[in-house]
Amino acid sequence: MQVQTVTGPIGLDQLGRTLMHEHLFIAFSGAEFDPTAVFDRPAFVAEAVKRLKQLREEHGVKSFLDPCPIELGRDAALMKEIAEKSEMQVICTTGFYFEEMGLPIYWRARTEQEIADLYISEITHGIGKTGVKAGAIKVATGKPITALDKKFLAAACIASKATGTPIITHTQDGHGAPEQQELFAAGGVEAHKCLIGHCCGNADPAYHRKVVDGGSYIGFDRIGLLRFQPDEVRADNLVKLVRSGHRAQIMMSQDRHCGWLGKFARQLSPQEQAHIDAQRAAGNWPPPYTYMFTDFFPMLKERGLTQHDIDSILLDNPRRYFAGEPLPLPNQA
Repeated sequence: MQVQTVTGPIGLDQLGRTLMHEHLFIAFSGAEFDPTAVFDRPAFVAEAVKRLKQLREEHGVKSFLDPCPIELGRDAALMKEIAEKSEMQVICTTGFYFEEMGLPIYWRARTEQEIADLYISEITHGIGKTGVKAGAIKVATGKPITALDKKFLAAACIASKATGTPIITHTQDGHGAPEQQELFAAGGVEAHKCLIGHCCGNADPAYHRKVVDGGSYIGFDRIGLLRFQPDEVRADNLVKLVRSGHRAQIMMSQDRHCGWLGKFARQLSPQEQAHIDAQRAAGNWPPPYTYMFTDFFPMLKERGLTQHDIDSILLDNPRRYFAGEPLPLPNQA
C-alpha cells in the first residue's frame, strides 16, 4: 500500500509525523484581477521552503497534506517545487470547494459522473500536464448544505469507490459533519475512509461524539484559529475524546497557509487588520506552522495527555487513514 505525494508514491511506513490539513498557497477566484494582489513566486517558494524545513528539522514532521480545492489557487507544480526543495512529503488533493465560496460555473453544469471523471483522472493520470497525482479527495459543504454541495459530494463518492482514495472534508462554522456522514453512507463510502474536517469549530462535546460514533476520523484541524474557537476549548474537547477511547479517530492540524493572494474573502474589522499589520511588521505573518507544537501540545499535556497520545495521533492515525484500514474498537488503539 502506498500514499501518493506530489513527488511520487511513498510507502505507508514513510509517512511519519503528518499534518493532515495545512495549506501552502490560497487564491480565491477573482483575486488575480486585483492590481494590488502581487505574487512574487521565487520569494514565496523560499519562504515556504524555510517554513517546511523548520517543521521537519525542529518538530520531526515528515508529511504535509494540503487539501487546497481546485479553484482556490491549487498549483500542483508549485507544490512539487516546494516539496523537492524542502524535502517534505507533500500530499495534494483533487476536489472543489462549496457553493457559497467556490464551484466554478462550468463544473456546476456537469453531471456527477463528469465531475467524478475529473477527480479520477487527477488521481490516476495526474493534474493537467504536471504529472502530479492527487493523494486524497477534497469535499466541502456550506451551512446549510446545498443541492450543489451534495452533487459534488456524490461525485467524490464515485471517485473514492473507483480508486480507493480517501476523502477529507471542509465543514462550515462547526456544522454539517453528521449530515456529511449520512451523505457518504448513501454514496457507498465507508465512514473510516473519511476525515470530517473542522469539527473543533463546534464547542459541543455531543457533536464530537456523534461524529466519532459515526465511524469517521474527526478533524481538530483549526488549532490556533481563535476566531472560530478558543484553543482551551479545543484542548478540553480533544482530551475528552481521548479519555472516552477515541484517540484513534482524531486528526490534529491548523489549517494555516504560507501565502495568500490579495485580500481575504471577507471584510476584516479594523482590529483584525491592525493585528495582521502588526504581525506582518514583526515578521510573523502568516503565522508559522509550528504553533501546534510550541503552544497547543503543552495545553494537552497540562490536561493529562502524554507524548505517546500525541505521537499516536500524528503517526498512527494518518497511516491507518491512508491505508484504508478499519478503525480499532474504542480503547484498543
